[in-house]
Amino acid sequence: MTQAPATIFLVDDDESVLRGLGRLLRAAGYATKPFASPSEFLAQLAGDTPGCAVLDLRMPGLNGLELQQAMESKNCHLPVIFISGHGDVPTGVRAMKAGAVDFLLKPFDEQQLLGAISQALLKDAAARAGRAETATLRARHAVLTPREREVCALVAQGLTNKEVAQQLGTTEKTIKVHRARVIQKLDVASVAELVRFVDRLGRG
Repeated sequence: MTQAPATIFLVDDDESVLRGLGRLLRAAGYATKPFASPSEFLAQLAGDTPGCAVLDLRMPGLNGLELQQAMESKNCHLPVIFISGHGDVPTGVRAMKAGAVDFLLKPFDEQQLLGAISQALLKDAAARAGRAETATLRARHAVLTPREREVCALVAQGLTNKEVAQQLGTTEKTIKVHRARVIQKLDVASVAELVRFVDRLGRG
């Protein structure tokens, strides 16, 4: 399935800033969606659109940091770039600790913003690829029976068939059958690959 093109979501209560950012980004080849308030942006936030969000730090209602938290509560994973005409070091530190890609003070250099957006889109693409891989691994793991999941976990810990059989109170022959089914269902070629599968699943 073809992935939708990236969209740059712009949230600022200053209409002239929205217009200026929109012109700049469209000229650079980006699709944009402007919003004059955090509530308007949150109301129209839907799906898992690729892209990033450029948020003004100080706005009526929710400020930029609070909007970022609201996005997280809605399971929105868009990378965030903060812009502000009133920034200070403590606020910038809080923004970066909260996961912002960058914190830019107005007036900022156009190339600085374009560079931050490029970085944010790379971060977004990598995160999407990771989530897609995790979803695939979970779907494959979900087809295992409860007993096969137990065997899978113990084999991934490095236990031999005999040790797994002792822990689960069954025979080594039975464990060999379960292990073969686990490897087949997870579509891995070896125990080493099974270990990597379980490790990636755990990190996801």
